[in-house]
Amino acid sequence: MSETVTIQVNGDPRKVPKGLNVAQLVAQLGLTANRLAIERNLEIVPRGQWGTTLVSGGDRFEIVHLVGGG
Repeated sequence: MSETVTIQVNGDPRKVPKGLNVAQLVAQLGLTANRLAIERNLEIVPRGQWGTTLVSGGDRFEIVHLVGGG
């Protein structure tokens, strides 16, 4: 069994595999990367840094889907 860490996503605790980066977290959660904004521990994670920003146990993520309208 692989190691996991516990994080919070939009206020809900989740166990995810240890060693993920933010881009992999998005895939693990089954989300489409288009039109997402991600905050980690109260700081926005720029899309260009998703692949290099590692997920650590205890991290708190807020993930928001941007919705267009008219």
